[in-house]
Amino acid sequence: MQSDAPPVDPLPVDPPPIDIVRSARRRRTISAYRSGDRIVVQVPARMSRAEEALWVEKMVRRVLAGERRRGCTDADLLARARRLAAEHLHGRVEPLAVRWVDNQQRRWGSCTPADRTIRLSRRLAAMPDYVIDYVLLHELAHLLEPGHGTAFRALVASYPKHERAEGYLEAMDATARQ
Repeated sequence: MQSDAPPVDPLPVDPPPIDIVRSARRRRTISAYRSGDRIVVQVPARMSRAEEALWVEKMVRRVLAGERRRGCTDADLLARARRLAAEHLHGRVEPLAVRWVDNQQRRWGSCTPADRTIRLSRRLAAMPDYVIDYVLLHELAHLLEPGHGTAFRALVASYPKHERAEGYLEAMDATARQ
């Protein structure tokens, strides 16, 4: 008898480190994301350990499958951001984590200077490399300059294709509004 269930992606022999975060505020939802070389799984605090084990495995598989489909992992993004910071910002800033997110529909990226984390909208994944690099550099510049003033614009202008990338993103925004 054949099963109609889709094939399950096997976990790697040496899976990445996994952090499980239990939250009393979380009632039903379970989420997972890559943070540097680790996978963070968030679960409701009152979930049983047996349920937790099943969900952690399922969510780790989901994160790894998404990375295989995208081809560019969060670890790749972090390495890319560090390279851009060294090249264009003279190494004055080093991000702690860079990751793809699905919840940014109006922004291309965001950052939290306090913990040096950067998030990029997954919508960027299909765009040219120079556009992704520009958004990364834009967010890296915010780690040094919070606003969009003269000093910030000077940092972003160090990227040779910044005008081209800005035009590309403006065109994408205009197309999305139609």
